[in-house]
Amino acid sequence: MKKLTILAATLCLTSAAWAGTTREDVQGRLDNAGRVLHEIMAAPDNGIPEEVLDHAKCIAVVPHMIKGGFIFGAENGKGVATCRTANGWSAPAFFDITGGSWGLQIGVEGVDLVLIIQNDKGMQQLLASKFELGADASAAAGPVGRHASADTDWKLDTEILTYSRAKGAFAGLTLSGSAIRRDEDATEAIYGHDISTRAILHGEIAVPASARSFIDAVRNAKAQAIAENK
Repeated sequence: MKKLTILAATLCLTSAAWAGTTREDVQGRLDNAGRVLHEIMAAPDNGIPEEVLDHAKCIAVVPHMIKGGFIFGAENGKGVATCRTANGWSAPAFFDITGGSWGLQIGVEGVDLVLIIQNDKGMQQLLASKFELGADASAAAGPVGRHASADTDWKLDTEILTYSRAKGAFAGLTLSGSAIRRDEDATEAIYGHDISTRAILHGEIAVPASARSFIDAVRNAKAQAIAENK
């Protein structure tokens, strides 16, 4: 009971902290997302293979997603995404991820999450501003290491590949059933007015100065992977 009370209080405090989204909050999310991607790619044996990055339509990062659980699991996180366009990577779009899962899970943990959207179907779900992993778009753990094996079906059968970096032990990690929704408050905080996710990720909006560190991390991810693999 004590552990359950602590868990509930922690998640309530987290929700309260997210109740108001300021420009500084979103700037921190962008900076942290870029840092997470850079750090993951700095570990060649445990990073995202360059073949996966080559194949990616979009890349999304959720820095320090909160996962808590006691019989029922729970996930809450705020992320940022960018997609390939004819002129390079798009300006960032912002989203929330929430969900639940069954499992004997006790505790609260911060997890850094990276989503690799692999094909047009997965990208269309992201553009739709609301979808569920496992239902509207298939999701699976992505291959890890210096190179993705050529004889696996990671490229063909899954719309979204997921990668996570836990900052502590937690049982029952899963994203199936998690819902991804557009973060309107963050969008307005950065762009000053409401802009559709489709317009942002199609490259119709210039990359704001506040997002350059994140976009640079995405742009340099493959080069970093190649450098680390030498």
